[in-house]
Parts: sequence; C-alpha cells; structure tokens
Amino acid sequence: MMTKLNTISKKLFLIAILALALPACATFKEPPPEVRKQISILEPFKKAERILILAPHPDDESIGCAGVIQQALGAGAKVKVVYLTSGDHNLPAFIVYEKRLTLRQGEFIHMGHLRIKEAVKAMKLLGLKEDDLVFLGYPDFGTFTIFNRYWQSKTPFRDIITRISRVPYKECVSYGAPYQAESILSDLEKVILDYKPDRIFSSHGSDVNVDHKSFYLFLQVALSDLKGQIPEPKLYPYLVHCVGWPLPRHYNPGLNLYPPEAFWHSKISWVKTDLSAEELEKKYQAILCYRSQTQTSAFYLLAFARKNELFGDYPEVKLNQQAALHKQALAFFGASDMFEDFGALAQEEGPGDIEKNGQVSYAVAGEDFFVRVDKPKRLSRDFGVQLYLFGYSKRTTFALMPKVRIITSGRRFKLFLGGKRSSLAGVTLDFGKESLIIKIPLKLLGGPDYILASLKSYHGALPVDAAGFRKVIIE
Repeated sequence: MMTKLNTISKKLFLIAILALALPACATFKEPPPEVRKQISILEPFKKAERILILAPHPDDESIGCAGVIQQALGAGAKVKVVYLTSGDHNLPAFIVYEKRLTLRQGEFIHMGHLRIKEAVKAMKLLGLKEDDLVFLGYPDFGTFTIFNRYWQSKTPFRDIITRISRVPYKECVSYGAPYQAESILSDLEKVILDYKPDRIFSSHGSDVNVDHKSFYLFLQVALSDLKGQIPEPKLYPYLVHCVGWPLPRHYNPGLNLYPPEAFWHSKISWVKTDLSAEELEKKYQAILCYRSQTQTSAFYLLAFARKNELFGDYPEVKLNQQAALHKQALAFFGASDMFEDFGALAQEEGPGDIEKNGQVSYAVAGEDFFVRVDKPKRLSRDFGVQLYLFGYSKRTTFALMPKVRIITSGRRFKLFLGGKRSSLAGVTLDFGKESLIIKIPLKLLGGPDYILASLKSYHGALPVDAAGFRKVIIE
C-alpha cells in the first residue's frame, strides 16, 4: 500500500512542478456582438434579502462571487456561505506551499484547517463574520463518487489518498459524520430550511471539476425535497473550471469575463454583475488570502478578478410523455429499426418533445427515455459515451432511486447501478453511421418526475465533447 501511495505522491509532485511551468499567456477572444447583447444584468440586491453562496472548496466563493457578496452586504442583505469540502486533497499545492512531501493523514487535515482559516480571513475582508460561514468538511475530490455510489451504503466512502472516511474537522457542523450521501444532503437541506434563502449562487452543473458538479446535484435534490416547505429561491450557478477559460491568464482587471466559447450559442441565459473599482480590488485581495493555492495557481485564480461576475444555467428540458414519436422527431432521431414498433405516430404539439443541445438530444416515448448523440463524421467504431442519469421522484426517497451510468464503446455497452455492474435491464443501443441512440426504460430510472442527465463522448480514450448536467422533466 505504501509503495502505491509513494508512486502517487511522486506523480502529484511532478504535476505540481508542471503546473508552475504552464504558459499563462494566450489570446483573449471576445464573443461576437450578438452573444454579448444576450448577457443581461443581475437584479440588484434588496435590504433584508437572504443570499446563500455554495462553494465546493474554500476559494470558490471569492473566485465566483466576491463581488456579489460585497454588493449584497452593501444593500443591507444577509449573506451566508456554505463550503462543501475543505480542499484537503490538493497535494500539489500543499507540496509547493509547505515545501515538503508527505502523505501522513494528519498533514491532509492540517491542509484542510489551513484552507478553512484562509476562507475566514478572505470573507472577513469582504465584510462577513465567521458566524456567516458554514463548513461541511466532506472529502475534496470525492463528493461526486459519494453522490453516485454511497447512498444507504454499509460503509462510508474512504479517500484513497487521505485514508479518511468521516468529517475530521471539529469546526464543521457535522464533525464525525460519515462520508455518505445522506450526510451531505441532510446538512445542505438543514441549512436551506433554516436560512430560507431568496437567492442561491452555486457551482455549475457544466463545471469539469467533480466537486462542483456534485454540489450542483445535491442542491437540485435538496430544493426538490424542500419544495412547498420554503419559498422557491432563484438559482444562479457560476462556472469556474472549463478547459481553456478564462483567457488570458493572470490578473486582467480591465477585461470583462465572458462565457467560454463553447457556451456562446448555448441556451444558457447568462447574467452579469459589474464590479466597481473598490469591489474589484477587494476581490483581488480576497483571492490572495488563499496563499496555499495562489503559490501554484495565481495565474489562473486571479484571471477571475475582472470587471464583472457571470452566472447562468441551462433552462429545464420539458419532455411530453407520449405513446410515440412524431414523424419529425423520428426523422431527427433516425429511421432505425428500433422505431418501427411505434406504429401510428402522434402529432407533436410544440417544442419540448425533443430537446437538442449541441450533439446531445433527449426524448421520451411511452415507457422509455431516449438519448441521441450525433457523431462527428470523422469518427467510426471507436466512438463511445459515458452517460449519467439520476432520476428524482417525489414518491420515492432519492436514496432509493437508481443511480445509472452507461458506458458505450462502438456497439458494446455496460450498465452500472450505483457504481456496480448490472444486467442490461431493457437498455438497448442503436449504433448508426451518424448517431448513437440509447433507449432506457423509465422503470429502470425509478419512474422519475425528472432526470439529471449528463454525457461525455469519446473517440477511443480521447474526449470529443461533453454536455453538463441538465434537468430533464418528464411531463
């Protein structure tokens, strides 16, 4: 075991060194005028309004929402920040900051304590008190695995690097809580129920960082569980991790923060809030409070200290549940043998029966859910996808709902339920020249009211495209 950990430590040390050597200059590409015009202005904050910031790691709240925090406080609103993890898994940053290499468990806890202290310092600079901060202390880089696999599990998740399986920080609200999904969901629901926020600024479902994805997912489940118990808050996700964004790196206070190019023509409704010179300077100083991170990644973190902050999410996808697919929908999905049994096709009433997002499309017909992925023409039998489907039903506790992952490679595919390999259970795959169509029985998904769906496509081992988590409602 120690040999394996030593090998991991050496690799992470090399990553830390390479991170320092990465080029930090690149061409800034401004979106076309029609894209810029679609970015609206965030509604001003009001006195006594309750604002909740959800940060996957200590520093995310400053990167994404330092301006929001200042503006809300300036308007007389209340602000609370909740941290999902304590960032204790960032070994490369630890090596550079501490100038030593260690894998002792206590050192990881030390790093978590350090990042908590940095968060307290940064938030005091922005005007918050320590009582306004809630630290949950769940495993850095482990919460997505927990969301996918650790519901009603006999043993909690155990991090392979830290060897920790329970919240180790006494300052956290659930000190000693097991690394299980119910623990995270319960903590988040309690905060929301007690605080009753008017607006929530959360990590984004399209963020490539797994903890950012998982906090978004836990939030969606929590808000669904609490529906009717609290007024429905407005949700503003912020994006942090996206390949090649933002550019250029380093501190560029004279530039605007625009959406990544991959999202310029998406259906996301972006909103922004402009920062004053004083607000921008405080944001810059707040980011610098995270010395454990800026010593390796200042060029990246400070790239978010710009003239504005940006928020936005995909709209909900609403699919009409119908006995068959309309002819236009059939043509869109492909005239394959799997559709012949539909017989007479129903008339499409309007938008919503088929939702197309770039290369990914969703549909529901009868008792089945369909996912179509358009293949680039240059790709052939090596094309594959990894599809996550998390169904939610108000009739069933979310812990009992199936957590589905489907992996395809050419015409072959595997089905996993909660991380465990399962029989195909009625799932079928249609691998055509231009598209890949997956049919999943709604029963397998737990008969959901909605599905949290995400997909990545590959050519062999190389990623081709990705679609972040979207809420697909079955009407």
